Amino acid sequence: MYSDVSIAGDPLALPHLLPPVPQHPGTVAEFAGLARSVAADPGRWAPLVRYDATTRWYARLQTGPGYEVWLLSWLPGQGSGLHDHGGSSGVLTVLQGALRERTLGPRGESVRTLAGGSQRAFAPGYVHEVVNDSLEPAVSLHVYFPGLTEMTPHACTSPAADAVAAGPAQASMRP
Repeated sequence: MYSDVSIAGDPLALPHLLPPVPQHPGTVAEFAGLARSVAADPGRWAPLVRYDATTRWYARLQTGPGYEVWLLSWLPGQGSGLHDHGGSSGVLTVLQGALRERTLGPRGESVRTLAGGSQRAFAPGYVHEVVNDSLEPAVSLHVYFPGLTEMTPHACTSPAADAVAAGPAQASMRP
């Protein structure tokens, strides 16, 4: 005599029928590669870009197991304020225009201009400010792993070393 189990098979043995669990990048280089592959496909992100005269515009472009991809636009004069990304690491890629990044660390302050195609990777505890101080709009792509759950603003009313020592001010989750 046949039972439903003998005809249909063991219902607990279904994993072979399910789609494979998506793999996610596992190294900083692989996350940087993910950002480059998204950047290389403007048809995927360019139609989504919006500009807001009052604040930076941002939208989550993609999520995967353990990461998020955000698209941001920056009109001239818009900036992020000095902040960190909580426990998340990340990759920042400039898609269009140019952005100025100011970082604060144990060795003091540094400033660099990130032109289109530039990429920066950072670990938890990385304190920086990103500003569009050019005359043209800019667009950037941000990959966070794990996904962004906190973004801590930092005060900057004293020299760079004092600002780092002062530590975080308050938390929010906006990229």
